[in-house]
Amino acid sequence: MSNRLLKGTDPGVFWGSALLILLFVAWGLVAPESLGARMTAVLGWVVGNFGWGFILIAVGGLVLSIVLVLHPWGQTRLGPDDSRPEFKTFSWVSMMFAAGLGAGLLFYGTAEPISHWAAPPHGLAEPQSEEAAKVALRYTYFHWGFNGWALYAVMGGALAYFSFRKGLPNLVSSCFTPVLGPDANTRVIGRVIDALAIVATLFGTATALGLNGLQLNSGLRYLTGIEKSNTVAVAIIVVVTLLFCVSATTGVEKGIQFLANLGSVATVVLFLFFLLAGGFTVLVISQGIETIGDYVVQVLPMSLETGVGDEEWMANWTIFYWSWWISWAPFVGMFVARISRGRTIREFVLGVTAAPTGFGFCWFAVVGGTGIELQRTGAADLLGSVSTPELSLFNALDALPFPVVTSAVCIFLIALFFVSGADAAAVVMATMASRGTQEPPKLVVVVLGVLMGLIACAMLLVGGLGALQQAAILGSVPFSFVIVGVAWCWIKALREESRAGTDVVAPTEPVREAGR
Repeated sequence: MSNRLLKGTDPGVFWGSALLILLFVAWGLVAPESLGARMTAVLGWVVGNFGWGFILIAVGGLVLSIVLVLHPWGQTRLGPDDSRPEFKTFSWVSMMFAAGLGAGLLFYGTAEPISHWAAPPHGLAEPQSEEAAKVALRYTYFHWGFNGWALYAVMGGALAYFSFRKGLPNLVSSCFTPVLGPDANTRVIGRVIDALAIVATLFGTATALGLNGLQLNSGLRYLTGIEKSNTVAVAIIVVVTLLFCVSATTGVEKGIQFLANLGSVATVVLFLFFLLAGGFTVLVISQGIETIGDYVVQVLPMSLETGVGDEEWMANWTIFYWSWWISWAPFVGMFVARISRGRTIREFVLGVTAAPTGFGFCWFAVVGGTGIELQRTGAADLLGSVSTPELSLFNALDALPFPVVTSAVCIFLIALFFVSGADAAAVVMATMASRGTQEPPKLVVVVLGVLMGLIACAMLLVGGLGALQQAAILGSVPFSFVIVGVAWCWIKALREESRAGTDVVAPTEPVREAGR
């Protein structure tokens, strides 16, 4: 029975990564203080000795993305030359948005700008001043902007290229065929690479699940008076984990695509509500235009900032974000690759880096700008929730019209992005554990989905938000080396193809983009 349920699974990759995570979870549940102390010590060493590495990787991803757009390689299709995209642009962007951004916008929409406004990074402005508001928005764009999505574009573009154009399994290890040979995914080092991708994704997604659980708990307390505690957040994660395990076994056409489109529409409605009902429409639009322009002009200098003298801020914000993006890269990269067959590299990179980023800019300009103005005018006390960012959004909504209705909509959205993002992550990890098959065994999907929920619960019990952030950073360290190798191998393969002429091998089995 078990053999049939796990048919097609790579036992070394699946059981190896699963047992490693189970040991970690058991440590967190049995001795949370011991794990918390060890994580803090290791994190201090990583940030102190490897923080610069995260910065260089984020800069490198951005530079490579620019090169791919401008270079003739950008005309290369991610698939045979006669292939064309299956998903319409709106659905394509919606699924990327839900998988790679989604709930993060709700969690940090007001929390991050108000935090930077209260304590501007690197001493760039007087706290709580008009200049501090501009700096706050610019650094929020920075953390959610081109650098992070460029990492997704590099990872996803390489996966799509080797899978759809070269006919290789949709695995991270396949990207290393230029150096490991055509059997890269069956070699020991290739299987280790795939296992590292699963572990990184588990930690990165677990961080998102933990944040979602905290924010859902805050929203339910606002609406129903339910106690806010890590125990309640754990219970929420358990319930939603069961929901996305069901969703993850229904197929993308019935699951992710519908949820992503619904979530995107609801997010746009909430965005318009903040814009029109916030009472600062003209101000946030003009301020948004100015600060987005400042970010675009200064993105490269900001990307090279190492924060000497401001190391604690860098560790809590920029390095945390870059590591979180890296830990999500195998999941979001593989997911966007599976829904992007037939697009050109130029179209793919521009779509992945520009479309979700553009909406993110507008979101933070309006939602974050409104939050700052609510605080400045005394309409809301958002500074009081800086240490508990999961409360920030609901505090802002409480100062606007129809707070109960809008808070209910936000709770729905958070749960929606929770389910759709975790849904996609579980299926993608199951694909990694099943030799790249487009329809991995449902048991594998469920097991990996449950492991995500267990990590999130363990981290909440170990140390709440801080532990979740630490887990994201530590989980991304091994995969940082992998993503650098993926970029180098993709460049090598593109150079070889351009010298040899078109060398396209159609996939040996029909590919259902983003299918189960």
